[in-house]
Amino acid sequence: MNEFSYIFLFFLVSSLLLKLWLNKRQMTHVYLHRNNVPKDFKGKIELDAHQKAADYTIAKTQISTLNILISSGLLVFLTLGGVLNILVSISQQYIQHDLWAGTALIIGVFLLSHLIELPLDIYQTFKIEQKFGFNNTTIRQFFKDQCLQIALMLIIGIPVIYGLLWVMSQMGEYWWAFAWLFTIAFTFFMTWLVPTVIAPLFNTFTPLEDDQLKSRIQQLLERCGFNSKGIFVMDGSRRSGHGNAYFTGIGNNKRIVFYDTLLESLDPDEVEAVLAHELGHFKCKHITKQMILSTCMTLVGFALLGWLKQQNWFFDGLYMAQVNDAIALLLFILVSPVFMTFLHPLSSKFQRKFEFEADAFASTVAKPTALVQALVKLYRDNASTLTPDPLYSSYHHSHPPASVRIDHLNSLAKPNN
Repeated sequence: MNEFSYIFLFFLVSSLLLKLWLNKRQMTHVYLHRNNVPKDFKGKIELDAHQKAADYTIAKTQISTLNILISSGLLVFLTLGGVLNILVSISQQYIQHDLWAGTALIIGVFLLSHLIELPLDIYQTFKIEQKFGFNNTTIRQFFKDQCLQIALMLIIGIPVIYGLLWVMSQMGEYWWAFAWLFTIAFTFFMTWLVPTVIAPLFNTFTPLEDDQLKSRIQQLLERCGFNSKGIFVMDGSRRSGHGNAYFTGIGNNKRIVFYDTLLESLDPDEVEAVLAHELGHFKCKHITKQMILSTCMTLVGFALLGWLKQQNWFFDGLYMAQVNDAIALLLFILVSPVFMTFLHPLSSKFQRKFEFEADAFASTVAKPTALVQALVKLYRDNASTLTPDPLYSSYHHSHPPASVRIDHLNSLAKPNN
């Protein structure tokens, strides 16, 4: 072991202990507040619904804890445990072409990780989601989705990884800049492709048929200056009882999507308010800001990889017997999240700021009280805890805690009363 081995282990153990500690805090905090509905929600959410949300949150956090332990263990086995060296030898033994051998190695590790996590996904779906009344998927549908996901991973992942490895081997000293351009181009292409080609492979999207609601939404879009390719309803109830709404795509390919479960739960005023919040992200340029930040972070990441690829201590510290482009790329993908763990609160802080700004915008084009009513229904119907641990929430959650968000919306509604 060299110095980097100890640094890697220090960050891995530190991040593992931090996540486990936060999960423990979350479960304890939620359990201690299980028998009392917060005052802001008394009369709006019944005690049994609040208790269901608490139990559901605890059950999901327990699964999260197990997943953290498994993923950390897998990372150690792959690197310091020498499993990755075995996989490298196998790929090179059966595939003589370096680029194809490297592509097979990376895809193989992704598939291995997916299969190791599959039992937890099965338990989550057919035990936890089933127990709390959210699962609507069948075993046949679940495994059909799994096969489709793996097929897409192969169809899309193989040419992308091969392309990256080709750039790394052929574009000279500044290959990382070309790799960055390649990745950004691919990201924009996928953002354009997903709504119309990939998403329909999993769900059915039908145009909104409620003419009155459609007219209200069109008027809202005009007020917000948002051009859309259409308003669609997704058959989310086919797999889950959870409700949601979002808009997707870029440029002229933007579309608005409502889960059918959400439309069944909310009245027209509430649907309009929820959409106004989503449009707030568009009007406040949150999507653009996130894309710019992601683009810059990707550039920094590739530049860092370009430097690490030339450092023998990086490979030696992770017990790699060989040094090549595929191993460098794979190690970077596997190891970099360990060092990014402590930046999560900063990311969550900015995302929560965006949520407050989107709520503030929504209050100017829709009724703030309607958004409050919609959120209360969504918290109830999705069994979202109303009492998360503050530290856990600040680390993990992109949205403000329920009570904080409701208080903010109520303050926005007062001038309008």
